[in-house]
Amino acid sequence: MYDNEQYFFEALKAGAGGFVLKSAADRDLVEACRAVVRDEPFIYPGAERALVRSYLDRLHRGDGVPARPITEREEEILKLVAEGHTSKEIGELLFISVKTVERHRANLLQKLGMRDRLELTRYAIRAGLIDP
Repeated sequence: MYDNEQYFFEALKAGAGGFVLKSAADRDLVEACRAVVRDEPFIYPGAERALVRSYLDRLHRGDGVPARPITEREEEILKLVAEGHTSKEIGELLFISVKTVERHRANLLQKLGMRDRLELTRYAIRAGLIDP
């Protein structure tokens, strides 16, 4: 994933057992998979210190855990995409244009580091947005 604590906390909330940066996947991915198979969490090296420091700084300022990475509207779109609706159907249901639906879907793919509708559907199931 991206080196952004927002995504880290969202991944954990969705049930992830580990977190590997895309830039380091070639060296950390195998180790992360082995850790998760052993039912152990995996966080990319160096993240613990940065995350703890960031968390303590936020608490000191009176802030909480970072907000989720997607907006409420994007979550609506995500649910409908995962349920198998077309862009046209989503537009009609939400009273927005097909082009707006497609822009939201592109934003979701970019924000979540995904490539297609199938990955969005899997994410929606893991995040508990829809039932499998």
